Amino acid sequence: MMQQYLRIKAQFPDTLVFYRMGDFYELFFDDAVKANRLLDITLTTRGQSAGQPVVMAGVPVHAVESYLAKLIKLGEAVAICEQVGEVGATKGPVERKVVRVVTPGTVTDTELLSDKADTLLVALHRQAARFGLAWLGLASGRLGLTECVERELATWLARLQPAEILLAEGDWPACVQQQRCALTKRPGWQFDAALGARKLCEQLRVASLAGFNAQDLALAHAAAAALLSYAEHTQGRALAHVATLEVQRASDLLELPPATHRNLELTQTLRGEDKPTLLSVLDTCRTGMGSRMLRRWLCHPMRDREVAIQRHEAIACLMEHGFDRLRDALRQTSDVERITARLALRQVRPRELAGLRATLAALPALRATLPPGHAPLLERLAAALQPDGTILERLVCTLAEEPAVMLRDGGVIAPGFDAELDELRAISQNCDAFLVELEARERARTGIANLRVQYNKVHGFYIEVTQGALGRVPMDYQRRQTLKNAERFITPELKAFEDKALSAQDRALAREKWLYEQLLEDLQPHLAALGALAEALATLDALGALAERAATLQWCRPQFVKEPCIEIEQGRHPVVEARLQETGAGRFMPNDCRLDANRRMLIITGPNMGGKSTFMRQVALIVLLAAIGSYVPAKNCRLGPIDAIHTRIGAADDLANAQSTFMLEMTEAAAIVHGATEHSLVLMDEIGRGTSTFDGLALAGAIASHLHDRNRSFTLFATHYFELTQFPARHERALNVHVGAVESGDDLVFLHEIQPGPASRSYGVQVARLAGMPPSLIRQARATLESLESQQRASDAQIDLFAAPATPAVPQPPQPSPVEEALAALQPDELSPRQALDALYRLKKLL
Repeated sequence: MMQQYLRIKAQFPDTLVFYRMGDFYELFFDDAVKANRLLDITLTTRGQSAGQPVVMAGVPVHAVESYLAKLIKLGEAVAICEQVGEVGATKGPVERKVVRVVTPGTVTDTELLSDKADTLLVALHRQAARFGLAWLGLASGRLGLTECVERELATWLARLQPAEILLAEGDWPACVQQQRCALTKRPGWQFDAALGARKLCEQLRVASLAGFNAQDLALAHAAAAALLSYAEHTQGRALAHVATLEVQRASDLLELPPATHRNLELTQTLRGEDKPTLLSVLDTCRTGMGSRMLRRWLCHPMRDREVAIQRHEAIACLMEHGFDRLRDALRQTSDVERITARLALRQVRPRELAGLRATLAALPALRATLPPGHAPLLERLAAALQPDGTILERLVCTLAEEPAVMLRDGGVIAPGFDAELDELRAISQNCDAFLVELEARERARTGIANLRVQYNKVHGFYIEVTQGALGRVPMDYQRRQTLKNAERFITPELKAFEDKALSAQDRALAREKWLYEQLLEDLQPHLAALGALAEALATLDALGALAERAATLQWCRPQFVKEPCIEIEQGRHPVVEARLQETGAGRFMPNDCRLDANRRMLIITGPNMGGKSTFMRQVALIVLLAAIGSYVPAKNCRLGPIDAIHTRIGAADDLANAQSTFMLEMTEAAAIVHGATEHSLVLMDEIGRGTSTFDGLALAGAIASHLHDRNRSFTLFATHYFELTQFPARHERALNVHVGAVESGDDLVFLHEIQPGPASRSYGVQVARLAGMPPSLIRQARATLESLESQQRASDAQIDLFAAPATPAVPQPPQPSPVEEALAALQPDELSPRQALDALYRLKKLL
């Protein structure tokens, strides 16, 4: 047996091998030691190899999913080695082989997947400064390609959020090394462009990739070669459900760099939690398919307004005619997307097929809930809700009404479907009647009133007689087992029946397995139709959720225009507003925002906690929501073309990669000034605060000027540098606004309202008092602040950040101060004590 194990392990040297032995998966040698550390399972030893005890550890088969989930979360890969031969069929151990390999990016088991997020496997190929990306969702059948330059790579990884990345040996950019996912090294020869193009054509069953507009993506083809080879290797079969290709290009998508994903808290909070986020507010979907679709829309917003407009029309139609019946019907549907994938991989369970059957049966009622109207998107989705009726017919006649959870338990095929199976089941099911009749005959024959005929899985059928009645046992009784107070026997008649009954059970189970495999085979031609059905159900669910959000939260339909503008009337931050409603902490204060060709930058000043960051983020979220086809939290909204949302918000460091707070701030700001265009929305919050006052002020002024003069982006620039309020005086497309606040005695009231003009104060000391600083500290801070402000008023040296650099003056000798002049005039040897005392008083007065 160990020879067999070692042969199998040699094929998977870097993978944990779960080796099936009866009711356990066993691990040996180094695998066992590693599993002991990762899973906290017990180590044991058995026998010897090369003179050393064989170290082993195991997990029970019935609980393997929980152990797999933990290993996958830790980034480990597991090879599942099953018994595929019959016991006793060959000399030596039962034949075993690895049936599949489970890795973080190739998980398909329902128990190991998140209902609300895709699990993507991504392959990267590099050539000089360009990268090819290929990605695959095995549980959904999504296959995609793109190419990008190094500057765009981090944005693509933020969009895809991969669970595992395949790459060749070599140096990779920091954005790859810092990914919180498994990085799997593959041989460089697997990343071959010609091989990738051929494998893609074979996978998609086409002669050319021109139909997908993918013929010129050689780097992506190379990545796809490694991706498809790895996926087929882990699954042990072809990927029949992967039949479409999605080619994405950066020019087609609204650019959302990683900093934007993080700062806007689209899918995760800054603390790494799933809520409260924009997605958590939007996602009221009834199915996991809908939740995953909504997440894709949010992470892959399109620049093409036509897609968003069609979704707006569908949402308007749903709101007009009602969406409750549709959403109630969707609640009854199963996860068709993942069932289809598992069906293609021959991993689908009977209960999942029963769920698919119920969903197909409910489609006519679901179609009836779709509102009539002129929404082309809804009409196309309704057409996709009518797959071939033979799928449902096949499932109805083949599957039992309530099939067992696992095929090995039997009871999966419907009675009456197969005559041979019905006959074998009848033999097994008639056991009880035969045993009752035999027990009555044997009691009458032997006179033993408490004689019992019974069965268990270990010893089969037997006749049990207590110790006191052993003297009346007939000669044809053969002893089978001795107990403390009884003996168990078998007779020739009972033995013959046992052979027949147990044989019938085994044959019935084998017949069911064969019939089930035939069912899976018959459903393979319908995978494309089931995939289209899953896409339609998911899209309907996502649209229903957006319609419900728009109606419940009183959002408006945005209007797209061709001229450059961002005009928002009474906009609100969807996440903050939801939290205020949830906690009962008050009403959100809406604010307007108007940017156009002649007004491209707002210089936003005001106190901390006043709402500057909230205002900036809400503008960005409204722009993003409109782009994905959602209604927006505002009274009215007009938007011109937008190609990107860039953000630089907050103070953080990345010490693990030797980046201080200020270095990270400047790195993100540099990416913005290099990447932003006149159609980009830029949020700059407190830039320049990580260094000295004059350094930070100079940099903030220079960055504002660059964005205004060269990038010409729509910019929201929040700052505490009051010198920057002079910026609009010299830059015609900039405007001062501030968040309002009023003092009432020692109290500070935040109005959270955007008002025209610059702020007059920062109220930092008042905010410190609200934070709980000691009163003595606050008094000292107030006194220091008053002193500094009085000195500033006494000086007219206002810094002009925007004037041309002055010509350096010729250095002049320093002028003596009055104290120095008085000291120089004194002649100490000529002074009387009285005169010396008077001179001291004069010097003190001068100081």
